[in-house]
Amino acid sequence: MDTHSRSFAKALSWRATGTIDTMIISLVVTGSVKLAAAIGLTEVVTKSLLYYLHERAWLKIPYGTKKTL
Repeated sequence: MDTHSRSFAKALSWRATGTIDTMIISLVVTGSVKLAAAIGLTEVVTKSLLYYLHERAWLKIPYGTKKTL
């Protein structure tokens, strides 16, 4: 089972990747570096928290898991 700190580290590394993607898309769509950065910074906070909560919730669901001996 993952520890809370491991789930948090995974959330941060995934969000860094996702945020770069969001900022690039935002820059292309808006043409504004400032707006793209604001969108990226907002989504990194909200999506990191959501990912962490999602991971922790799935640890409570036995679907698709195997018991280890």
